[in-house]
Amino acid sequence: MEMTIYGAIARRRGASNLAVDGTAILGASLLLAFSARIAVPFHPVPITMQTFVVIGLGLALGPVRGLAAVALYLAEGAAGFPVFTGTPEKGIGLAYMMGPTGGYLLGYLPAVLLAGWLAVRGWDRNPLSGMAAALLAGAVIYVPGLLWLGAVLGFDKPIFQFGLYPFIFGDIVKALLAALVFPAAWKWLDAQGGC
Repeated sequence: MEMTIYGAIARRRGASNLAVDGTAILGASLLLAFSARIAVPFHPVPITMQTFVVIGLGLALGPVRGLAAVALYLAEGAAGFPVFTGTPEKGIGLAYMMGPTGGYLLGYLPAVLLAGWLAVRGWDRNPLSGMAAALLAGAVIYVPGLLWLGAVLGFDKPIFQFGLYPFIFGDIVKALLAALVFPAAWKWLDAQGGC
């Protein structure tokens, strides 16, 4: 099992199996849906805690389980469950996903993979590399997010003003939070008997 926080806990408890993994993945997708409700209204893309949770899922669950959780969350949304920010008021399902936030939602997939890949390599174990992991994974979200936003709104619009600049400070704060939370979790796990 990969060396992530989830892997360390599962190994200690001898609980690594499909049912436990499935429960963790389902719970993580629901946590991501809950984080969509923690939002600051902004147009055309709201500011939410989802990026922190996506990165956190990668760091905690690793690339495979993290990707499964984010993919499940996106599938829940595509199926019409009101898991996205502003749903059902702003639409649901694929119609919502085709709007201005669609590229950011797609960006969660490579972001969680990168965060998980970095976690397996130990980047989540100290504050400096934990912050770097969070910043790198968060930056990945902007690539499809800004491209999609430009396609939806038109590239003649100030895309960076709408889809990048308002989020930078929050992403730095979220990276600082990750730099505190994940090394502390590893320290706690080590104190509980080593991993």
